[in-house]
Amino acid sequence: MQKKSLQIKSLKLTSPVILAPMAGISNLPYRRIMKSFGAGLVYTEMVSANGMIREGKKTRQLLESHASEFPLGIQLFGDDPEVLGEAAQLIADAGALLDINMGCPVKKVIRSGAGSALLRSPERVKRIIGTVRRAYSGPLTIKIRSGWDEESINFLTIGRIAEAEGADALTLHPRTRSQAFTGQAHWELIGELKKTVSIPVFGSGDITTPEEARKMFSETGCDAVMIGRGGYGNPWLIEQINQLLANQPVLQPGVTEKLRVALLHLQYHQDLFGDRKTVLDMRKHLCWYARGLQGASQFRKELQQCDCLTNVIRLTEAFFTQTEEAA
Repeated sequence: MQKKSLQIKSLKLTSPVILAPMAGISNLPYRRIMKSFGAGLVYTEMVSANGMIREGKKTRQLLESHASEFPLGIQLFGDDPEVLGEAAQLIADAGALLDINMGCPVKKVIRSGAGSALLRSPERVKRIIGTVRRAYSGPLTIKIRSGWDEESINFLTIGRIAEAEGADALTLHPRTRSQAFTGQAHWELIGELKKTVSIPVFGSGDITTPEEARKMFSETGCDAVMIGRGGYGNPWLIEQINQLLANQPVLQPGVTEKLRVALLHLQYHQDLFGDRKTVLDMRKHLCWYARGLQGASQFRKELQQCDCLTNVIRLTEAFFTQTEEAA
């Protein structure tokens, strides 16, 4: 299976491997790392439409970007068509593509009427996409789930509405809102959506190996795969998928390479957020980089006790160096 480029309206992607928008994860440092390993498109964390029009400082910080991550997709969430339309105009020049989140299962988002709560109201979905489409002329994508629960699977209806209202591509995470991230993602639903609409369809869910990505492509006919939790501490997954799609040898990172990337990620984070936030935020990422290595459990315990960036770096270097020497 040859690697293929992908066209989303006026935007041409060099790879059909896309980084998912993930709250608390896909900030600028994370995106820079994942982009450097060959992601065709990276998305911001969810950006509140209400926060944008109220000029919230924290909201606007989510839009900070770097030239190396182009093209950047910005994901908006909200439940009010007019507010989303106004926010879309405000961020029009901040990225190369806009996505509307209609799939987030988190209770805080659901209570506001946004995310996957919108799946219960196809008419509101129609108004939102139509309003945003009129306000924003660039590439527009929509991210959805299969439905609210097993009794209300309606992704095909939502997909048809999205296409009719002017969306340029759709991402389907084939779980219901009630499933959250449990159970199995039903990839066959991605294939059903692909057969139903004429715009590109991105498949999301349960991709942790390059072989699984290739399987999703072959089984569903999707135009791109979206990498979420499978990329935690493993940006090499994106590179490996691209290698497999190009019929090239799939390379495995050594311990030294893992340390190099972990420290680069940490440096990006420190440059943007400073020492204190880097210590708090990077602990989880460093634990993910260490996953599967001998002594990782003890490393995680010691890392949680570190409250100084110098000690975090020292502990990380010592752990990976010792692991490399023991290999």
